[in-house]
Amino acid sequence: MKRAELTFMQRIGLEMLWGLARLFAVMPYWFKYYVVENFVFFLLYYCLRYRMRVVKTNLRNSFPEKSEAELLVIRRRFYRTLSEILIDTVNMAHMSREKACSVIGVEELEKHVEAVHGRDWIAMTAHFGCWEYCSYWGLYEPSQMLVAVYHPLRSVIVEHLYRRLRNYENSMTVAMRDCLRFYLRNREKGVGGKNLVMGLIADQNPPWRPDSHWFRFLNQDTIFFDGGEKLALRCHLPVYFVKMERLQRGRYRMSFERIYDGEEEVAPNEITGRYVSRLEEMIRERPELWMWSHRRWKHKRPDAEC
Repeated sequence: MKRAELTFMQRIGLEMLWGLARLFAVMPYWFKYYVVENFVFFLLYYCLRYRMRVVKTNLRNSFPEKSEAELLVIRRRFYRTLSEILIDTVNMAHMSREKACSVIGVEELEKHVEAVHGRDWIAMTAHFGCWEYCSYWGLYEPSQMLVAVYHPLRSVIVEHLYRRLRNYENSMTVAMRDCLRFYLRNREKGVGGKNLVMGLIADQNPPWRPDSHWFRFLNQDTIFFDGGEKLALRCHLPVYFVKMERLQRGRYRMSFERIYDGEEEVAPNEITGRYVSRLEEMIRERPELWMWSHRRWKHKRPDAEC
């Protein structure tokens, strides 16, 4: 499906936003992460109360064992994280190679490069911390092209802005609806002669289907996108869970855990189930880093289903 083209006025709006983003990105660290971030937090938490009801409901249902005081701490820390992620994302508008490698490191880099060098693979991540930084993987392994699979946004201007932020060296974006077709068309020669790393954010809320598989996730029955599993099984691609660890404001470290080797015989939904299990472990370790403002549980499991 062809992407919507920008009108003349939309192009002007996009260039203005891009210019402001680049101007902000070159400002001092202390100003962005202490002055601006605190202002954004105050605005989101106290003034706009951005999706506060959704956040409260999601936390209460996910952690029934926690007291209201404990949930309050997580909620406030989440809004801090949300404010920080906004700063992180805009900061990507002016990112040198050196700066990009400083904001996201890779644990056991040599070991992982050895495991994936010369082959295509799938990286399954989540809306956890600044997930946008995962786009910089290609800086660590230049022989691979990171393909960030995304869900198109309603605002065509914001979508084009995000694509500019994500299309860094050795990285590109592909709409979710075009993901399988893109890979099948490019898997033999890659893109620019590079192996493909299909980066999938798999914790979004997918459309409900009669055959949707339900997982027990954070104390609730939940459905997940299974495109990563289908692609892995069809094309015999290894799948790695991407774990994000926040080190300080604007600084992360990611690590990779293989959850499917590309050849193993697995039961239906098992690869997705392994992803769900790792994701819940990561969230329970640092709950404030997950995106609680998403309406993740819009679908309810039919009572008749066992």
